[in-house]
Amino acid sequence: MKEIFQTFKPKNSIVKKYIDYYYLDIKPNNTIREFECFPHFNNTISIYKSHIRLANGDMIFDDTSKPFQIFTPIREKVLKVRQFGKVYRIVIVFHPLGIQKFYENLDFAGYITNHEFFTTKELNDVFSTTVIELITDLLDHAFEKRFNNFDNQILEQAIPYIFHNYENISVTELSAQIGISRQHLNRVFQSNLGVSAKKFTEIVIFRQSINRKLFQNPNLNFTELAYEFNFNDQSHFNKAYKILSDKSPKKFFNKGTVLGKEDTFWHLLS
Repeated sequence: MKEIFQTFKPKNSIVKKYIDYYYLDIKPNNTIREFECFPHFNNTISIYKSHIRLANGDMIFDDTSKPFQIFTPIREKVLKVRQFGKVYRIVIVFHPLGIQKFYENLDFAGYITNHEFFTTKELNDVFSTTVIELITDLLDHAFEKRFNNFDNQILEQAIPYIFHNYENISVTELSAQIGISRQHLNRVFQSNLGVSAKKFTEIVIFRQSINRKLFQNPNLNFTELAYEFNFNDQSHFNKAYKILSDKSPKKFFNKGTVLGKEDTFWHLLS
């Protein structure tokens, strides 16, 4: 089997409203793979074909093991991943509040490692092929039949408002726009998404500035990028990157690698 990293979009009209993209990640000759991924407003389900997860989060290939399924929530810190041995996984990348449309009665504010998001048959089917069209259809079908009418009016209003006004918005303004207290707004964000409304907004600004620099206008210098995203000055911009990535903007972009055709941007360490 050859090495593959490929991103691909859902096709189903319902599913693609709530899932941004999928990716297939196969490293048949891997010995140890280590990388950093950074705060994002999305969250994911990763399904590994034959792996076990250690207490420290390391993923270990074991061909006698059953598939391992893990939900990774919205993160406000750098996530360091280590994979030992072969890698064969499929990852589902959800829009904010997307996973709640398919699974009920779970706490999506934190990691989930003890829930079967997919049945044994679904896992066997999806791991039986590397043909992207077939994987897409299998995943789309699995999610379509799980679709539910989850509704949270506060977040359904707040999240789009943040995405349309992130350059110049405060939590106080956001809570007033929705008509609830700032404290209640933060409680709703924290209990459903695992981060405060302020932190969610900071992550949105961080990721949108990354997308601007990487995919829309690579020639922008950091002063221009800071200005576009309404930072007070270059120092404020640098501080924001340091908080969320542990690195200066220059080091962050220089060390990173874009994988696939979406916004997967990691620092590959080994």
